[in-house]
Amino acid sequence: MSEQLKIYRLVPSAPLDDPQWQTRPHQGEVIVRARTAGDARLVASEAELDFMEIDASPAEGNSTIMASAFRSEKLYTVIEDHTGRFTTDGPRGVIEGQVRVDNILPMQVD
Repeated sequence: MSEQLKIYRLVPSAPLDDPQWQTRPHQGEVIVRARTAGDARLVASEAELDFMEIDASPAEGNSTIMASAFRSEKLYTVIEDHTGRFTTDGPRGVIEGQVRVDNILPMQVD
């Protein structure tokens, strides 16, 4: 039996001048195939580059995934897509939009 997935749109909800965008890159709208609205946030954040994939250290914990803008309800809203533009058949993942892999920015040392 295959997993029942839905289509979700992650849409930026904060204005571009919101200070929270300073530490997280603005990525525009992303469409994902996921189990739930919460899972849609995870799918998008998992598509970003994580510090463990490069030579870098996290600010806290063992991963940078928790810092993803997609996980912030203040920066992104999640809307279930009922347009039929995309099929629910297929793997869980990003199906449209571009998830940036330059989300980990180097710190500048004076």
